Amino acid sequence: MTDLPDDGVLADIGLPPRHQGRILLIACGALAHEILALKRKNGWHHLDLQCLPANLHLWPDRIADAVEAAVLAHRAAYDRLFVVYADCGTGGLLQARCAALGVEMMTGPHCYAFFQGTEDFLSRADEEFSAFYLTDFLVRQFDAFVWHPMGLDRHPELRETYFGNYTKLIYQAQTDDPALDTKAQDCAARLGLAYERRFTGYGDLQTALARAAQ
Repeated sequence: MTDLPDDGVLADIGLPPRHQGRILLIACGALAHEILALKRKNGWHHLDLQCLPANLHLWPDRIADAVEAAVLAHRAAYDRLFVVYADCGTGGLLQARCAALGVEMMTGPHCYAFFQGTEDFLSRADEEFSAFYLTDFLVRQFDAFVWHPMGLDRHPELRETYFGNYTKLIYQAQTDDPALDTKAQDCAARLGLAYERRFTGYGDLQTALARAAQ
């Protein structure tokens, strides 16, 4: 990236002016609120954010292509890019694509793991295989990302089909928000699951962004 032309030349050939010393985060839209909160808290003013639609998680096979398109669209304008996705159901495809593009990304299987801390999350896997997880974002968007896409608003009898093998809902709270806690309890009741609130804060997301910000 150090041998790119200066801003004037970039503008002349139709490319965006290069943001000297800036880093672009290409992130899942489900993490936008948390990333912006961490930017403000830590004064990471040199980090810019480009979010992809959160509903890509409904079609994880599309995530790698969407990330690649964003990388190719923006890489010439930044000193460095960092992809704020975990594997997220891509079966290793996203990691392979990022490696081919030469950009770094989050580690871990999904955001539930890195919010809790991937090592801790994986250590509990055998005892929590019947848990359904929600984050702050998913509590806020429960109807849009769970209830409606699964058809439970139209066919409540499907609840047993989808969730019959789950025993509890674990709300991984990034913030202390009583309103979200109340809503998460309601989500658990609607799914017929026991409820547990687990405060995680930002977990490995904060660590990864701190590394990217260096």
